[in-house]
Amino acid sequence: MAITTNAICNSFKKELFEAVHNFSNPGNKFNLSMYTSSATLGKSTTSFTTGNEVTSPAGYSSGGKVLVNTGTSVASSVAITDFADLSFTNVTLTARGALIYNTSATNKAVAVLDFGGDKTATAGTFTIQFPAFTTSAAILRIS
Repeated sequence: MAITTNAICNSFKKELFEAVHNFSNPGNKFNLSMYTSSATLGKSTTSFTTGNEVTSPAGYSSGGKVLVNTGTSVASSVAITDFADLSFTNVTLTARGALIYNTSATNKAVAVLDFGGDKTATAGTFTIQFPAFTTSAAILRIS
């Protein structure tokens, strides 16, 4: 079991051609859930799962939190979308990675994030920092 390096889910790629995901603002709602190192997540992940999701006595609930979409853009032939940073406050947890998924489309998987190792918070704030909303850094890019 492992979380594969950062990956855009194969099912998501196909679903883009089927108009399943809407990143306009307002559009679909996307969540981010976090997972332990025992989770099996990667490009073949198709939907949100509670298997090996992190737990915390406070500040984190199953399913994670809603992401704030920063919209879409195209520049230099690259289409992008991104999300605002996301914080979980007053949590005690250890996470190895995360899953972005579309709650408006029966929890279909979008992308797997690999933290590169276990990250912890103890009665503190755990923040997911997304890259800049640019054609070279945005979390989701199509060129």
